[in-house]
Amino acid sequence: MSLRIKIVLALVALSATATMAIGFFSYRTTAKVLSEQIDQSLVATANRLSQPRNDRNRPGDRPGQPSSRGDLPIETIQGRSLDQVAGNIDSAAQLIRSDGVVLGTQGLSGSVTLPVDDTDLAIASSSSAESAFRTVTIEPGNYRMLTAGNGKGRGALQVARSLAENEALLATLRARIVLAAAFVMAIAAALGWIIARQVTLRLVRLTSAAERVTETGSLEVQVPVSGSDETGRLGTAFNEMLAALSRSKGDQQRLVQDAGHELRTPLTSLRTNVFTLRRSEELSADQRSQLLTDLEGETEELTRLINEVVELATDQRNDEPLQEVVVADLLSRVATKATQRSGREVIVQSDATKLSLQPRGMERAVGNLIENALKFDQTEGPIYVNCVVGRIEVCDSGPGFTDADLPHVFDRFYRSTEARSQPGSGLGLAIVADFVQRQGGTVFAENRLDGGAVVGFQLQLDGEKATHTIS
Repeated sequence: MSLRIKIVLALVALSATATMAIGFFSYRTTAKVLSEQIDQSLVATANRLSQPRNDRNRPGDRPGQPSSRGDLPIETIQGRSLDQVAGNIDSAAQLIRSDGVVLGTQGLSGSVTLPVDDTDLAIASSSSAESAFRTVTIEPGNYRMLTAGNGKGRGALQVARSLAENEALLATLRARIVLAAAFVMAIAAALGWIIARQVTLRLVRLTSAAERVTETGSLEVQVPVSGSDETGRLGTAFNEMLAALSRSKGDQQRLVQDAGHELRTPLTSLRTNVFTLRRSEELSADQRSQLLTDLEGETEELTRLINEVVELATDQRNDEPLQEVVVADLLSRVATKATQRSGREVIVQSDATKLSLQPRGMERAVGNLIENALKFDQTEGPIYVNCVVGRIEVCDSGPGFTDADLPHVFDRFYRSTEARSQPGSGLGLAIVADFVQRQGGTVFAENRLDGGAVVGFQLQLDGEKATHTIS
C-alpha cells in the first residue's frame, strides 16, 4: 500500500471517527431528552387523572407522584377522569385493582388492555405511594407506561404513551448522522488525496531518482527540489549525498588509476632485476651485490607505496582519539627522528601552543613535510620547522616550486618533472592534506624570498590555550 493511500485512509478514518463520535453523542443526548419528556408527560397525565376535576393541586400532593383520594373509591376516579384521554389515540390509561383486575381502559383506538405484571400488582397493593416506568409493546408499536399506586393499597393507575413519534424522530436523526458521516468521509477522502498528492509528490520523485541510481549505477541524478519543509530538505540532502558519492567514486577511480600507474615503475624495475638475476653466473660479485641492493630498495619502495595507498584509501587513522598535545614537544620528537635517519640538522622553533588533535597522524604529517624537504634540499643545510599560533611550516633551501607545480603540490601521485628521478610515491603530501582536512585546517605551499620552499598547514585552535612566546 502506497504512502499516499495510507494518508488518505488515515484522514478518512479520523474524520469518520470524529463524525460518528459527535453523531453518537448527539443521538444519545436527544434520545435521553425525549425519554425524559415522555416520562414527565406521563407523570403530569397521571397527576391530572388521579384528581377530581374540581380538586387539583391539593396541598400535600407529592411532586411527580400521582395524588390520591383515599376517601374516594377507585371506581369514582374511573368514571370522572379516564375520559380525559379518550380523544388522544397516542395515549392510554387504565385502572387496576390490587388483585390485578382491570377496571377500565381509555384512549387507545379500540378496546386495548395495558399489560399488568408482578411489579404493577405490588404497586397496586402497596400501602405507600409508589410508581414505576417501563417500555411495553402494544400493537402496533412500543409504548412508555407509568404505573402509579394510590398509596392506600386499593389499586393503581396505569398511563401509557406511544413512542412512535420519538422512534421516527430518532430514526431520522440516525439516517442524517449516517449521511453526514458519509459526506464528511467523501470530503475527507477528496481533500486527503489532494494533500497526500502534494506531500508525496516530491517523495515520489526522490524514490524514482533512487531507483534510477539502483538500476543504472549512475550518480549523475538530480532530484527537483522545492520548498523548505522536511521533504524539501530531504531532496536537498539526497542531491548533496549523490554529489558526495560521485566525488568519492571519482576519487577512488583516480586513486586506483594513479596507484596502478605508480606501481608499474617499481614492478618494472623488479622484473628487470629478476631477469638479470637469472644470469647471476655471468655477473661479478660487485654486480650481484648491487643487484641485490637494488632489489631490496625497490621492494621497500613498493611496500611503502602500497602502505600509503591503503592508508589514504581507507582513512585508517580516523579512529585515533583526540588528545591535547603540546605542539613544541611533538615537533621536537619528529625532528629528532628525522635527524637520526638523515644525519641532517632539523631545527624546531615553536611557541607554547596546545592543540587537541590525533598525535600519530600529526607526527606522520610533519614527518612527511620534513622528508619532502630533505629530499629536495641538496644544500646540506638545516631544515627549519616553525610553529606560531597553530601555523606549522617546514622551510628548506632547495630549488623551490615552479609556477606550474604550486597548484598541484598536494595532489595524489603528483610529482614534478625534477622529482621524477627522486624516490617516492607522490603520496606523502597528499597524506598531509588528508590529515589536515580531517582536523579542519588548511594546507599551503609557497616559495621563500631568499630561495627554497615553505610547505605547511594551519590548524584551528582554542585561543584561550594558545600563547605566543617563542621558545
